[in-house]
Amino acid sequence: MSHALIDVHPADDSAVRLDALAALSQRLLDRCRAAGATQAEVSCSEDAGLSVNVRMGEVETVESTRDRGIGVTVYFGKRKGTASTADLREDSLAATVDQACAIARFTEDDEASGLADAELMARPGADGRFDEYDAWHPWALDADAAVDLALACEAAGRDADPRIANSDGASVSTSKGLSVYANSHGFVGAERGSHHSIGCALIAGEGEHMQREGWYSVALAESDLDAPAAIGRRAAERTLARLDPRPLATGSYPVLFQAEVARSLIGHLLGAVSGGALYRRASFLLDSVGTQLFPEWFDIFERPFLQRGFQSSAYDAEGVATRESPLIQGGVLQRYVLGSYSARKLGLQTTGNAGGVHNLEIPANAGGLQDLLRGMDRGLLVTGLMGQGVNAVTGDYSRGASGFWVEGGEIRHAVDGITIAGNLKQMFATIEAVGSDVDPRSHVRTGSILLGRMTVAGGE
Repeated sequence: MSHALIDVHPADDSAVRLDALAALSQRLLDRCRAAGATQAEVSCSEDAGLSVNVRMGEVETVESTRDRGIGVTVYFGKRKGTASTADLREDSLAATVDQACAIARFTEDDEASGLADAELMARPGADGRFDEYDAWHPWALDADAAVDLALACEAAGRDADPRIANSDGASVSTSKGLSVYANSHGFVGAERGSHHSIGCALIAGEGEHMQREGWYSVALAESDLDAPAAIGRRAAERTLARLDPRPLATGSYPVLFQAEVARSLIGHLLGAVSGGALYRRASFLLDSVGTQLFPEWFDIFERPFLQRGFQSSAYDAEGVATRESPLIQGGVLQRYVLGSYSARKLGLQTTGNAGGVHNLEIPANAGGLQDLLRGMDRGLLVTGLMGQGVNAVTGDYSRGASGFWVEGGEIRHAVDGITIAGNLKQMFATIEAVGSDVDPRSHVRTGSILLGRMTVAGGE
């Protein structure tokens, strides 16, 4: 049996708690075997966090959370049952196993069900450990200090300009979590991680001419967060830039998605090439492996082993070893995004993506945002998207948007209340550039993305 051992500072009891969760998972697996299950898997987690919200210089909420969850899944042949609890008393744990077994006995056979294949399980290093990828940086932050940070962030934004007369508030949050996944193949994986954020949203203008905008910083380590005052000032700059939007004539224009909204385009791709959509025949990219979807220079790589990556891990939600691999290479779709269940439904093998992708990188072929604006010359810079107007079956795309009109490679004025429309297949194929201005606040690491042309309904 493989088990992740973790060296920690003596004051940090996370290793002890992880060992306790691993031991608990083994006891539950033993109960499942004794109940006659042919296969079983157990997930155990503990999470703790603190979040505060302030508005107009006053504290609105302070919330401390501490959660625990135990999930048990059993298989009797091809029949599956799942039950969960947060109660660690032995009688409750026994009842949870019994409930999972009872559910399995009354379900129908599903030929695709079962654990991922044993030979695909991740293996720890020679020292018996799985790499943490520098994801564990708990922040010793108490409520008073968190409130002070939030107040400083909001104050910096509100004090930046007299036109900022109102605020939607500032927030500070910190969380840390431990998780163990174990299954009857003998796999035991233990992970821990932290997540911290500071954000601010401001309102500028008066009456019908008010505009709201904000900014935030997220990181796994507190030292990687932007300073609260800098976040407030950035929120103020973005809010003031949105004042006095002008109408835009309906037409067909180049569209530049700023980095923080550009990753939504990659999200639509992921949805279309994920196993659930594919085996349900609910994707516009059915049977697309090996197909040219993007320009020849366009690539997307999965990087599960990045230090301090938001989704770095040696194994997926089923214990399958993750691996670095291209999703798009030379513009061609190389594979789907599959866990074992969807892979079996499709007659394929899991790609180690049960639970999602592990850090995507989209290499740039252009400079920063200013370079992209100059290259576009005349068109629309999109900085915000609204609504969910994307048809996953056809790829038709229509969403509300806000941003700026660009003329002569320079931002001229804000635009609001517009709609951008197209079809994702055509949008992917007509990408002209990816910028080097990567937004680091996500596991999808992309710069701004320039599309050759989209339909823009501007309300004029």
